[in-house]
Amino acid sequence: MDHANACTIRRALPDDAVAVTELARVTFVETFGHLYQPEDLAAFQEESQSVAAYSLLLADPGVALWVAEDSRHVLVGFLTVGACKLPVPQREAMAGEIRQLYLRAAVQRDGLGTRLLVKGLDWLASRGYSPLYVGVWSGNLGAQRLYARYGFEKIGEYDFPVGKHLDREFIFRQAAAPRASTGPQESGVRFS
Repeated sequence: MDHANACTIRRALPDDAVAVTELARVTFVETFGHLYQPEDLAAFQEESQSVAAYSLLLADPGVALWVAEDSRHVLVGFLTVGACKLPVPQREAMAGEIRQLYLRAAVQRDGLGTRLLVKGLDWLASRGYSPLYVGVWSGNLGAQRLYARYGFEKIGEYDFPVGKHLDREFIFRQAAAPRASTGPQESGVRFS
């Protein structure tokens, strides 16, 4: 079944904070939970994936968050974009960032991640953000291929803390905004 076409994408509302928090936690664990000790995962979720954290994002006019919901109105994915916060040396004043793109395992590889990504890229471009950046876990080859199709190239690395655990993250940069041919393949994508 093509789950991506059965899903609706809409801008998240302040009332979505609890549902987005629950989705962020579930998708992070589905995709990356096996990498961490329980205490590191719990600390990360308490700090970065809390209702308070998502409430702040949803209230920030400089951040855009979209949710994808299935035909039952259950959230199955989301995307967050805004000004770049990655540790990029000499970061440009108008640098933008794809901050988070998370999907439930059941809807991965159906093109839904690409649909969300295009929404975010269009929003960033419409507000004059350039260049664009994204941080991707070094082991997430599917996400790296997805970004390469949109003109992102690796320019650096940094350590992403999950509790006391440090993941090696790659920083990708897109100078221009090409609209490359996309396919249905993508994987769970994690961004800082």
